[in-house]
Amino acid sequence: MPESALDREEPEEACGKVKMTEDIQREEIFEIIEEIERNPTTTQRVLSERLGISLGKTNYLLKALIDKGLIKVRSFSANPRKLEKINYILTKKGLQEKVRLMYHFLKRKEAEYNLLKSEWERIAAERAKKSAVSI
Repeated sequence: MPESALDREEPEEACGKVKMTEDIQREEIFEIIEEIERNPTTTQRVLSERLGISLGKTNYLLKALIDKGLIKVRSFSANPRKLEKINYILTKKGLQEKVRLMYHFLKRKEAEYNLLKSEWERIAAERAKKSAVSI
């Protein structure tokens, strides 16, 4: 399986597009973990619709989470002729990953906030300067 955001503790120095892709994938993984924690009987189709990603990508991410030991799958269908029903179970390792992903998400949001705040302050200072000059 190709390297994903799950395979790295911290992203290497890379161009902005790669970092943005990693951030998006981290968010998708976090959202899958959150949804599974809320609703263990959810389906891949429901996850796909709620997250706004393709069913194939949802399947790929779930398989990666299972391979990493972050979630387990348990069958609970009693009738062998019916489609197999499954539960997704968040493991202790999965809960730790959720906390780690939340940390990255909050750090990114804090950086975005600080950038917007400094831009706002710069614009406000420029406007104040122009107002002072025109008076």
